[in-house]
Amino acid sequence: MRTVPIQLPETVFSALRKNPEEFVQEMRIAAAVKWYELGEISQGKAAEIAGLTRAKFIHALSRYRVDFMQYTTEELAEEIGNVD
Repeated sequence: MRTVPIQLPETVFSALRKNPEEFVQEMRIAAAVKWYELGEISQGKAAEIAGLTRAKFIHALSRYRVDFMQYTTEELAEEIGNVD
């Protein structure tokens, strides 16, 4: 895994009532949710970016009011084909 340092104002942590670790985790989730919503990444990749299981990522989608079904017909057929 690669670490990417970013600089944030100290005030963001208190504004969101989160410590730095919680803030970073929530930022990963928010980014993954948005990229998934825009169709830029798959649900599996979004869950990986968010650091969540797929089930927990689907729950996060619900929390952000994003539909968990962002599939095209072809993608849905592929997902169904991958079910064991």
